[in-house]
Amino acid sequence: MLTSPVILVFSRDHELIAELPAALQGKAEIRACDSSDELLDLSRTLRPQAVLADLRRTAGNLGLETEALESVRARYPLTKFAVLTPDDCPLGLLNWTNIAGVTRVKGPWDRQALLHAVRDLVQPEPPPNIPTTDSQSSTVLAGISRRFETFSPQLRQMLADLEVAARHDVTILLIGETGAGKTYLSRLIHEVSPRRHEPFITVACGALPSELIESELFGHVKGAFTSAHADKDGKFLAARRGTMLLDEIDALGPEQQVKLLRVIETGEFEPVGSNHTQHSQARLVVASNLDLQPLVEQARFRPDLYYRLNMLKFTIPPLRQRKVDIVPLAQKFIRQFAQKHQIRIDDVDSQLLDTLVNYPWPGNVRELEHVIQRAVIYCRDGQLKAAHLPSHILTGTAGPANDPTVVLPSQTSSLKPLERSLGGQIALTEREIIEQTLFKNSFSRTKTAKELSISRVTLYNKMKRYGLSR
Repeated sequence: MLTSPVILVFSRDHELIAELPAALQGKAEIRACDSSDELLDLSRTLRPQAVLADLRRTAGNLGLETEALESVRARYPLTKFAVLTPDDCPLGLLNWTNIAGVTRVKGPWDRQALLHAVRDLVQPEPPPNIPTTDSQSSTVLAGISRRFETFSPQLRQMLADLEVAARHDVTILLIGETGAGKTYLSRLIHEVSPRRHEPFITVACGALPSELIESELFGHVKGAFTSAHADKDGKFLAARRGTMLLDEIDALGPEQQVKLLRVIETGEFEPVGSNHTQHSQARLVVASNLDLQPLVEQARFRPDLYYRLNMLKFTIPPLRQRKVDIVPLAQKFIRQFAQKHQIRIDDVDSQLLDTLVNYPWPGNVRELEHVIQRAVIYCRDGQLKAAHLPSHILTGTAGPANDPTVVLPSQTSSLKPLERSLGGQIALTEREIIEQTLFKNSFSRTKTAKELSISRVTLYNKMKRYGLSR
């Protein structure tokens, strides 16, 4: 026996709830609730096809309500979401709707706009035909505005341990190559912690001159140094009771390491040029793309700080060591960028996914994200193919990893026989030059041909040859 799809409606507007069944003409069953707890309870007992959340009246609990919605979204990742927001939408809610990819209806209840959104929920457009890997369970850590999903057994255990640590007032150390997801995980730690509604502040220690790091962290008083024209609070005070990420912790000098250890142990510090002791209430997450133990052995990092940080150390494996996550991440980025750039993707060639899996990704998840964005931008006929990938991805010609101890697969061995020839490599270079010039000129063939000093006919023939035709 067929049953109607269920739409879970979260709203305190009882008139809205009363009008929805008639508006849907019996095409869906409405299950309504008006509290976050009831929303979570209902989501455990039924699998909604769609969720409609009315956040115009939040009763001061917007953070808790978006957290509950994100929990439902993490439980049912294929469920469609629509959110009603006020005209003056809070920034946090706006960011969540953008990141979560939900339909947003703004302002006072516009009947037509709302009905259109609800009908889309009941009759969603068919998703792109994206080949998938073998079905297997994943582990998800979900926050207010982001989620981390993995199929890797190694990462699944790490996520479980990280979630436990995130809920306690402890300093966490994240080690991983550039682009592996340290900043993303740091924000997620903040969002699943009791401090989620306080500020999250990032300090890139390696990007600051050594003489300014202490002022940036601890603040300074007027006259402490030449350019100190007024008192300034540092990041520890700005973070209040929130979370502070100290990225590239290995860039701190010995004196700064001593002061940081003191803050971790006691919460105490003095602004530069001041004798007045202040107290930090922030929670620390520290990160590095280098293992700290060799730095201790080289006398570049204090042993006492190292052992203090190493108590809760989490190592994020590079993407090439968790290949099982490459295809799910690619699928996510394809959907994300197709929506962002308003580009229709009807089908994804399995050869594209095979190519992604076989590439060693020295830039990790960040590199994969940029490659997928570029491929989606170049897709013009709804068919996302391997030909839309950069030539170095097609040939497996990876650049250097940021960890000098990493040995990537041989570039030469990854080349196809045709591509090892001089003519094959010249063709790959020519293709890359043409597609970059096309992109630069917004795919204007006239401007591209002029810049390359070739005729439009020659350009057209080369575009056809290399699969760049629109």
